[in-house]
Amino acid sequence: MIDWDKLRVFYNVVESGSFTRAATRLQIGQSAISRQISGLEERMGVPLFHRHARGLLLTEQGELLFRTAREVFSDLAMVQARITEDMTVSQGALKIAATIGFGTAWLTPHIHKFLKQNPDIRLTLRLSDNPVDLTVHESDVAITALVTEDEELIYRELLCRPLYIYSSPKYLFEFGVPLIPEDLDRHRLVVFSDKAMIPFDNVNWLLTCGTLPGVKREAYLSINNLYGIARAIEEGSGIACFPSYIAKNCKNIVQILPETPVPSVRFYFVYSRQLKDSKKIEQLWKFLSKEVQKEEDHE
Repeated sequence: MIDWDKLRVFYNVVESGSFTRAATRLQIGQSAISRQISGLEERMGVPLFHRHARGLLLTEQGELLFRTAREVFSDLAMVQARITEDMTVSQGALKIAATIGFGTAWLTPHIHKFLKQNPDIRLTLRLSDNPVDLTVHESDVAITALVTEDEELIYRELLCRPLYIYSSPKYLFEFGVPLIPEDLDRHRLVVFSDKAMIPFDNVNWLLTCGTLPGVKREAYLSINNLYGIARAIEEGSGIACFPSYIAKNCKNIVQILPETPVPSVRFYFVYSRQLKDSKKIEQLWKFLSKEVQKEEDHE
């Protein structure tokens, strides 16, 4: 008989792509992760991973176990949702996952209004740039810029925001103001550092803005948190690009190169088809959509 704890750890290792990220996700030590996987392989009598320098790769038996585990956890999540929630009543627990930057700078300032309007809902907000698996009920809703090809998920576009270029008066006084994108070659660029867990595409667009095809600038400072990048810019560390919802929470920064065409980031409101009739989720969607519309009406 398979140990459910070991199976849960195995599933999260595959989903996370490494023992390290799975340990963070499950909030247990990496050595405990390794012991659980070794114990599961011993119980199954077969290796589940090919281990090599570039990371983890599932064996044929591991692929079979993962597909089965995903189906089992998905079915359990559906049963849990039906047991714990009356689909016609807006009350009870609601779990939301969001990226750190968006969750900190945009979502948390708005969410108190939602709770005031829906006093019978008990909300848990999970902020992480790690991918979230909605099919196993880690969260009820995810607000994310990353889209996956999963027919079990419903995507509704929540908002679209441009990535503007910012710096501080202190930095610009010392190093000069770039007048065209090519001038960025001579400036200190602050970018997002974690390639494995980016909050959205084009997060490091500044490294190629105005360069020749295939040419990429070298970063002066890399940080794995958008709000941290904004704080570094406030203190005069250099130049960065991020959405306006981050910038409006900052002091002593200015937009530069305003005529330069910029990419945008789109955030989606995502939930499992198993919860398509959930009153709580529909209430949350309507609330967030209205908040977005209010912002756009005032811009």
